Amino acid sequence: MLTKFETKSNRVKGLSFHSKRPWILASLHSGVIQLWDYRMGTLIDRFEEHEGPVRGVHFHTSQPLFVSGGDDYKIKVWNYKTHRCLFTLLGHLDYIRTVQFHHECPWIVSASDDQTIRIWNWQSRTCIAVLTGHNHYVMCASFHPKEDLVVSASLDQTVRVWDIGALRKKTVSPADDIMRLGQMNSDLFGGVDAIVKYVLEGHDRGVNWAAFHPTLPLIVSGADDRQVKLWRVNDTKAWEVDTLRGHMNNVSCVMFHAKQDIIVSNSEDKSIRVWDATKRTGLQTFRREHDRFWILAVHPEMNLLAAGHDNGMIVFKLERERPAFAVSGDSLFFAKDRFLRYYEFSTQRDSQVIPIRRPGTASLNQSPRTLSYSPTENAVLVCSEVDGGSYELYIIPKDSVGKSDLVQEAKKGSGGSALFIARNRFAVLEKGTNQVLVKNLKNEVVKKSSLPIPTDAIFYAGTGNLLCRSEDRVVIFDLQQRLVLGDLQSPFVRYIVWSNDMEAVALLSKHTIIIASKKLVHQCTLHETIRVKSGAWDDNGVFIYTTLNHIKYCLPNGDSGIIRTLDVPIYITKVSGNNIFCLDRDGKNRVIAIDATEYIFKLSLLKKRYDLVMSMIRNSQLCGQAMIAYLQQKGFPEVALHFVKDERTRFNLALESGNISIAVEAAKEIDEKDHWYRLGVEALRQGNAKIVEFAYQRTKNFERLSFLYLITGNMEKLSKMMKIAEVKNDVMGQFHDALYLGDVRERVKILEGAGHLPLAYITASVHGLHDIAERLAAELGDNVPSLPKGKTPSLLLPPPPVIGGGDWPLLRVMKGIFEGGLESSARGAVDDEEEGGEGNWGEELDVDDVDGLQNGDVEAILEDAEAGEENDEEEGGWELEDLELPPELETQKVSSNARSSVFVAPTPGMPVSQIWTQKSSLAAEHAAAGSFDTSMRLLNRQLGIKNFTPLKSMFLDLFAGSHSYLRAFSSSPVVSFAIERGWNDSTSPNVRGPPALVYNFSQLEEKLKAGYKATTAGKFTEALRMFLSILHTIPLVVVETRREVDEVKELIIIVKEYVLGLQMELKRREMKDDPIRQQELAAYFTHCNLQTPHLRLALLSAMSVCYKAKNLATASNFARRLLETNPAVESQAKMARQVVQASERNMTDASKLNYDFRNPFVICGGTYVPIYRGQKDVSCPYCTARFVPSHEGKLCSVCDLAVVGADASGLLCSPSQVR
Repeated sequence: MLTKFETKSNRVKGLSFHSKRPWILASLHSGVIQLWDYRMGTLIDRFEEHEGPVRGVHFHTSQPLFVSGGDDYKIKVWNYKTHRCLFTLLGHLDYIRTVQFHHECPWIVSASDDQTIRIWNWQSRTCIAVLTGHNHYVMCASFHPKEDLVVSASLDQTVRVWDIGALRKKTVSPADDIMRLGQMNSDLFGGVDAIVKYVLEGHDRGVNWAAFHPTLPLIVSGADDRQVKLWRVNDTKAWEVDTLRGHMNNVSCVMFHAKQDIIVSNSEDKSIRVWDATKRTGLQTFRREHDRFWILAVHPEMNLLAAGHDNGMIVFKLERERPAFAVSGDSLFFAKDRFLRYYEFSTQRDSQVIPIRRPGTASLNQSPRTLSYSPTENAVLVCSEVDGGSYELYIIPKDSVGKSDLVQEAKKGSGGSALFIARNRFAVLEKGTNQVLVKNLKNEVVKKSSLPIPTDAIFYAGTGNLLCRSEDRVVIFDLQQRLVLGDLQSPFVRYIVWSNDMEAVALLSKHTIIIASKKLVHQCTLHETIRVKSGAWDDNGVFIYTTLNHIKYCLPNGDSGIIRTLDVPIYITKVSGNNIFCLDRDGKNRVIAIDATEYIFKLSLLKKRYDLVMSMIRNSQLCGQAMIAYLQQKGFPEVALHFVKDERTRFNLALESGNISIAVEAAKEIDEKDHWYRLGVEALRQGNAKIVEFAYQRTKNFERLSFLYLITGNMEKLSKMMKIAEVKNDVMGQFHDALYLGDVRERVKILEGAGHLPLAYITASVHGLHDIAERLAAELGDNVPSLPKGKTPSLLLPPPPVIGGGDWPLLRVMKGIFEGGLESSARGAVDDEEEGGEGNWGEELDVDDVDGLQNGDVEAILEDAEAGEENDEEEGGWELEDLELPPELETQKVSSNARSSVFVAPTPGMPVSQIWTQKSSLAAEHAAAGSFDTSMRLLNRQLGIKNFTPLKSMFLDLFAGSHSYLRAFSSSPVVSFAIERGWNDSTSPNVRGPPALVYNFSQLEEKLKAGYKATTAGKFTEALRMFLSILHTIPLVVVETRREVDEVKELIIIVKEYVLGLQMELKRREMKDDPIRQQELAAYFTHCNLQTPHLRLALLSAMSVCYKAKNLATASNFARRLLETNPAVESQAKMARQVVQASERNMTDASKLNYDFRNPFVICGGTYVPIYRGQKDVSCPYCTARFVPSHEGKLCSVCDLAVVGADASGLLCSPSQVR
């Protein structure tokens, strides 16, 4: 049984599948009807109107309706789209057991404990027939799928078949009046619409269920006598064919399977049994622990069943429907109906090859699960689950394609999986011993190999390699060298798909797809809510996969999307261009044409193939909100611009990509204050003063305009602004403008006009306008304000602008492919080179009210001077005209060695920084040259360093220390000089030495001594800072000799030990409330490789901590180790001897520590736990600190620079290492 979906709920009494959608209705003993999506595993709706259990429920085949019947004697018809009950049918006098819609007529049949069966017309909402005859509860009633028959089962131990042909004739309107008269007579005198055709007797107890076969004249029934009976009917009689025995309790429900020749029954004995309908034998039994089964439902179209039990329901399949197949180049081999078939992709020809044995065992799921094909030997391995897993090896004769009458005896064997790993070798998994047997084509074992992980399946991973799967991981195993080549944690993997070049692999789980490299390095993970079914790689390296209802794609960076929807699940075999080749569940080959534009477009963006992106934008119909959002999210707003017609979106995208001209066009169309304001902000950011001015003018933002004119030095327009403010009677604005202009007379005038005479008087007298001051003093009379004594007034004037007007000068930049390319396509031709000196990216703006041209145009300033001239004439360009020279004056050709009187500037040499970076592989010298990125790359490659934050200041120091600067004239730039290491007078002027470095090895030795001193003094935080500073400086130190290189490497080890020890000691001091951990950390500190005085102090500390905590045995070990160091301080030796004596009386530990001093260990730098000899560990490639394996890939917590477990070539700190 393959369980597809399971629910937990109250007891399920009724079930019904929807014919088209992945829905199932479950009616519960609690009175609730649930609507589930079994594909997504979600509850869609609940319907709660019945009082008491609902025993029957059924979907209509075509209308959005379902019917339910319950213990409240009511039949309700519901519309699931509007989520409500449409009407209730009343008439039954007891519990209703089952309800069912007719497949054609507007009828419902219902069975009830009132011993009747009723047929209702749901359109007229009336009861049209009552079938009486049973003399006990009627447990079920159903229509025949094609004929006018009803079958019913009752506790009176009978199954009845009713003929309702008369009822159909009655509902079809009669053609003439005579017929209608006959019908009226039969109505008046009690004509019968339904008659009992057969009564089937044979069960010894009450019958719970009876059902018709979908096509054959058969009936199956199940009863309280624990038997399932098969009956045959013809036009005249019905008889019992056989009895199926095996259930241990009442049989609740029994059905024929819609697609296969089998019967499924379930029972209160907590089991579901599957029977062969032709051989009439039991095939399989599925049991539950505690739940009795009550109801079964069969899907009308698909190979699905559902069963309801005491605590919910299950939706399940009896057999896998995935055909086994193997793809090899242009051909596909697949198994179908006991034959191996061959399909050629190029010709789309399908033919039978050889018959393959279908096992005779009476069981399900015996069809081939996997195929493996060896093209050179033309051999096929067919694996199935017969006998717990077995394989068959067939050699296909060369001429047998299409001649499938040839039967050959296969070579067989048992094994979990079998597949070809080389031309004439195949591997078989032996699960019991966790071994792989390599066999030849004679089925003889050539080699045995144990697998590195407990494996339950093997897959192909290149010649001689296997991909082994366990519950939660996969590994690639080389059978020749017996090495693990790659390892990856993953959910339970079901299928493996290799790319065409074997460089990438897709691991398909039930709801997950993991894309990894050939060494199983993880690239991306995709999660799907709907089950993943199959997949294949296309020629561009995009993975195309199917779920139950979609074909989707996955790009190398993990972006995915839908290509198209599916009606039925398919299994992709190959993707070629725009065609997907696939097998369906019936084993038929299909070719589905897809539109690959969307994912090819995204892939081109990802791979930066902008030429392809351009042609696709021009030629395809890509558009839509999703694409625009994708481009925006990926940082391509300028590309999204070309898809968008909506002005608001265009405006936002233009601002995001800094495209001012498009933003202006869009803002004009929108013409809203907010948009003009945002445009002004962006234009100001770009220094495009003309556009800022234009935007502020459109919004009449006079304050901002005035300030803009002030900072751009446009005094003429500033004075215009002052006049505008005067006209608008904006006194404050006018005063500000006068202040900006430095116009004192105007300020005095404004103050006087506003009635502020004292202020006007002070302003006039301070600025030396004595005539105005006297006039104002006369007006003020006695109220003349006094000026402060002894103060010298200074003039308040804005400084004159250095550069007047104009936009900011912009760098000359090449047009991006998206701007340039798209505009040229719009114009129809590309200009070879625009020779105008435009600083912008070339788009002209038709901006009203803006003087001059674009940013940086020189002509703009010139044309302001010649304002009188009209701009209608064409510009004259550079006015280069041909000169009319006399023909006899031919210029002589000057020989190349003749000395020219014209000064030719020497060609610039290579910058020193470039020489340094080219000559050296030392990171310090690259940093000194200012090439920080190459320096960081070198450190990453050599030492695995990833965190460069601690090195930032050192990089800057190295760069600053290797250069000096000379000032020349005030207007010319500063001249920079390179300072070389080891320069003297005799050095050749043309040979560049290496850069001078500010860090050297002797400084580190000084720091080490200072660190030792701080440690002895117990200043641990300061000591740790010094040791870390040494660790951070070493990568940027250069030494000359090999001996010094060894000393540097030794220094790393020394400092690492101190950093680790001090980190643990500081951690110990923080942990006041955890005495056990305190003792452990103190103990580990004594195992760091310290100087003897420091080791004594560490041992003394550990001894004290353990002794106080009553861990006497451990304390005595530290005391003995302390005595072995011959401590010079007598008090230390005395205390140690006392501890040894005290411990000998009671050699026990009060608490158990994670510390075994007899077993050699190293300490994990991240978790501070011992890693004993023999245990796995990973190390930091720089400081060599060791860590537990879970820290792999994390930043080293000791040096804070490198990544634990990273590949690195090693420290390079001397030119002598490179030679």
